[in-house]
Amino acid sequence: MTRKVFVKDVPIGGGSPIAIQSMTITVPSDVKGTIDQIERLKAAGCHIVRIAVPDLEEAKFVGEIIRRTDMPIVADIHFDYRIAIECIKSGIHKIRFNPGNIGSRKNVEYLVKCAKEHGVPIRVGVNSGSIEKEFADRPFTAAQKLCESALKHVRLLEEFSFYDTVISVKSSSVITTIEAYEYISKLADYPLHVGVTEAGPYEFAIVKSAIGIGALLAKGIGDTIRVSITGDPVREVKAAQNILKALGKMPHPEIVSCPSCGRCNYDLEGFVGKVQKILEGVDKDIKVAIMGCVVNGPGEAKDADIGIAGGSGRAAIFKKGRVVKSVSQKQALDEFIKELKSLL
Repeated sequence: MTRKVFVKDVPIGGGSPIAIQSMTITVPSDVKGTIDQIERLKAAGCHIVRIAVPDLEEAKFVGEIIRRTDMPIVADIHFDYRIAIECIKSGIHKIRFNPGNIGSRKNVEYLVKCAKEHGVPIRVGVNSGSIEKEFADRPFTAAQKLCESALKHVRLLEEFSFYDTVISVKSSSVITTIEAYEYISKLADYPLHVGVTEAGPYEFAIVKSAIGIGALLAKGIGDTIRVSITGDPVREVKAAQNILKALGKMPHPEIVSCPSCGRCNYDLEGFVGKVQKILEGVDKDIKVAIMGCVVNGPGEAKDADIGIAGGSGRAAIFKKGRVVKSVSQKQALDEFIKELKSLL
């Protein structure tokens, strides 16, 4: 089990529920736009929000953002340790930076001292583009280079007696990402921030993230996750939730439905869509089966809490594999929804 770190009041690691993160696509000086995005992410179910703070001028607006939301906020810092210090003094709840790109050892020491004084954790974030030069030519795999580079930075923080650390070793390669987190999980007990970085546009990003993040979480590796998708960050949160739900790590209604075939004689896709709307916002574990014909249901979905299977002009509604009602196709949707709502 990893150590536990708090980002404001959200725990990461130590057996805590997996925290969902995302990042705004605004700059801090756009205070209203940033707050609007943070609140949209919060409403979607995000637990921690990161904001990019590119320079000292932008850092001046961080305090106002902190005052206008109750969400835990992380500042993403590169190149200038003074930006991180300004953000910490302004009340930021966590810093993400790469110790290798903020200058001298003394700069890191100043930053760590400030973080310790204010109780602010640090995420050491290394990706394929920020591997230390000293590891580039070593006979390591790409995953090992990521991890050894990250561990070098973690050890530097430890030299300053700083242990409130989270580690990420992301790659845009799914395989490298999986190998890196498997490797580092054996060498360090710090909480791990997991994700496939720069995963691309929506359609491909959710596949890469589901494979990469899902494979790691299934092995018990990962304490907080961020799904990387180009565009609206709210989609990242929804994708992250779906990954957690698929792994049984978040209570949710599960719809089991067949892909349909020539045996199906009703609008299966439309039926599923209407049931999805009924289940929106429900956080109860309930398994719902919507099958195209009696070949697949109720037998194949006998463990479902409730299900329906179409037939020739009629439909069978079943619970835990036992048929409880036979109705006409015209009555099927209304009768099924009535039975479903009685279980919610």
